[in-house]
Amino acid sequence: MLTIDQATYDAIVAHAKRDHPDECCGIVAGPEGSDRPERHVEMVNAAGSPTFYEFDSTELLDLYKQMWANDEEPVVIYHSHTATEAYPSRTDIGLANEPGAHYVLVSTREHGNNEGPVDFRSYRIVDGEVTEEEVTVVAALPPA
Repeated sequence: MLTIDQATYDAIVAHAKRDHPDECCGIVAGPEGSDRPERHVEMVNAAGSPTFYEFDSTELLDLYKQMWANDEEPVVIYHSHTATEAYPSRTDIGLANEPGAHYVLVSTREHGNNEGPVDFRSYRIVDGEVTEEEVTVVAALPPA
């Protein structure tokens, strides 16, 4: 199960709507081994595409250096789908290389960058196996 605070949830949804019709992508870092999504980092979709996302390699390396220095890890790795449901594509599954992360997909296909609702879903992807998990949005995460 993914437990995420309302502000981070809202920031991810806003990022997806703002980048529509292109896919957005980003990471929510947290303390190593804690499964606490605490630090939201919007990333650039280097592909600039409505059907594919790619982290900018320099930006991603810089983020990993920051996470290592802060004893953090990627707790949530997210991106949006602009024309399909919020379910990992074969490409998404092939790119999933963080077995401990929650892979969040936000579908903006129904409302684009308008005020309508989005489909926000989370998965675990390990060795090509996709398992959907419950998402609980809380006002704030409990103290660590």
